Amino acid sequence: MPSEELVRGVLYLSLTVVGVPGNASVILAFLLLLYQENRLLPADAIVLHLACVNLLVVVVRCLLETLASFSLANIFGDLGCKSVIFVYRASRSLSIWITFLLSAYQCLSITPPGSRWSSVRTLLARYLGFVFLFLWVLNTCMTSAAILFSFGTKNESSPIINGINVQFCYVNFPSKLSKEANGIAQVVRDVVPMALMTLASLILLVFLYKHSHQVKGLRCSSGGGGGAEQRAAKVVVALVSLYVVLYGVDNGLWVYTLTVSETMPSSLISDLRIFFSSLYAALSPVVIIASNRKVNGRLKCIVQEKPAHEKDTSLTNM
Repeated sequence: MPSEELVRGVLYLSLTVVGVPGNASVILAFLLLLYQENRLLPADAIVLHLACVNLLVVVVRCLLETLASFSLANIFGDLGCKSVIFVYRASRSLSIWITFLLSAYQCLSITPPGSRWSSVRTLLARYLGFVFLFLWVLNTCMTSAAILFSFGTKNESSPIINGINVQFCYVNFPSKLSKEANGIAQVVRDVVPMALMTLASLILLVFLYKHSHQVKGLRCSSGGGGGAEQRAAKVVVALVSLYVVLYGVDNGLWVYTLTVSETMPSSLISDLRIFFSSLYAALSPVVIIASNRKVNGRLKCIVQEKPAHEKDTSLTNM
């Protein structure tokens, strides 16, 4: 195996090992919470949806890339490339927009009761399912180019000029104009929620700053009102900061790809883009598990119940 493919395989394997169990654990914790309480708060539903989309990113891209890199399985024919690139790009952009939705909802949750923004939060919570549906339709429609222009093999007799090398696949645009138009649409689709979630995070940071000064001034006799909102705000700021750094690198590399006139013989730039964007999907559940008390508590219950169940079983068999 060439050293380059070995490095690719190890990197994607590391993302798979962290991302699959991490996101699956978050999903399991919220499903257990739903089973126990018969409902999920809107913020919990958004985080659950984010974990599902991130799991899709890691499985469809990182796991399949790992299997192909180590020659364990290869589904990257024409149909496989169209399917994988379409699902990956749609779920990747959904991850971005749902992170923005989470930051926006958390920003609305710190508004005073009875205000105009508080009523917007209530409206958003009521129609959250329709918001999810709209985001799915929007992002799948904007990813249709992946179905039209993705191929698993390269025709050596006719070199690809307006294409992108993605190691096992090629995205071949019919003209330079279509390549640039598709690229600009993707950048705008990413930059808009990035700017909005950055603004929401700045508002949350101001809230946290003011709240810390109030706590210091009051010396806290009244048991921590707003503590849950403060913890949730910190989680959202951490997720958004992680997103801005990783997807900022991803979009910078994507813009560089658009400026190259000919298809690059190496897939290094595309590999780096996919790695950094998938890194968010793999690391975000770590942040959620470490900071979300509901997720942390449910997972601890599952871990603690398993030895107890095994102990009861052994006592029964004696």
